[in-house]
Amino acid sequence: MGRMKVSVSTVFFYVLHVWALGVFFLPFAWKLVGAAAFLYVLRMFAVTAGYHRYFSHRTFQLGRVSQFLLAFLAQSSGQKGVLWWGARHREHHRTSDRPEDVHSPIAHGLWTSHVGWVLDSANDDYDPKGIADFAKYPELVWLDRNHWICPWALGTLTFFVGRWLGWGGFATLTWGFVLSTVALWHATFCINSLAHLWGTRRFDTPDRSRNNLLLALLTLGEGWHNNHHHYQGSCRQGLKWWEVDVTFYTLKALSWVGVVRGIRTFPKQMAAERG
Repeated sequence: MGRMKVSVSTVFFYVLHVWALGVFFLPFAWKLVGAAAFLYVLRMFAVTAGYHRYFSHRTFQLGRVSQFLLAFLAQSSGQKGVLWWGARHREHHRTSDRPEDVHSPIAHGLWTSHVGWVLDSANDDYDPKGIADFAKYPELVWLDRNHWICPWALGTLTFFVGRWLGWGGFATLTWGFVLSTVALWHATFCINSLAHLWGTRRFDTPDRSRNNLLLALLTLGEGWHNNHHHYQGSCRQGLKWWEVDVTFYTLKALSWVGVVRGIRTFPKQMAAERG
């Protein structure tokens, strides 16, 4: 990949890692742990349902307002813009585990696949043609260009809610936003790295994608990665009853109240191959 170019987002990444260590110097409270867990799960859902299953693969349908809100919440994870994420992920599927796949552990090693590629500002650009179906919405283009607004807004909200509740603004910000953001980053990045190295392979895909229960639990269902690479058009990634897929269950529940429509799943003939 050549020499890494450092950007503001790279500095932000390292600062938050150091800041997250502040939890060891703050009073422990279960309510702060709960705040961290809540913001982790909420934003993990936004990343898996929004960035991945909706904006990258269009496995279900949303209205324009709910589409914007899901994009905003996903961007509060600090994983850059919605159009960038979707375009880059589609590129990953076209080139999976080949040299062109910038986050392949097979082609580029564990460090680069896990986090090195996203820290390199050489990868900040994307081909807008690869995400033209969503780039036609001006509000998403604006959101993508100003992706930094979303994590800053959530961090500010966390601080003031913590003060209002009497938990301490800085303590709530550190536990609820900073620590959960760092944990969210690495859980998400594990799908790029470990889910191509560690686990089982139900389907003989051209890449090295694998199914992993632990990663599925940490990412609300994304760990069924070999299933996903076999048929990326399915909203449901866990096939068997024990393949827990919390993101799919939540989207299914939202479809009952009309928020989500047109959920796609594995075609019957493919599901029959599940073994």
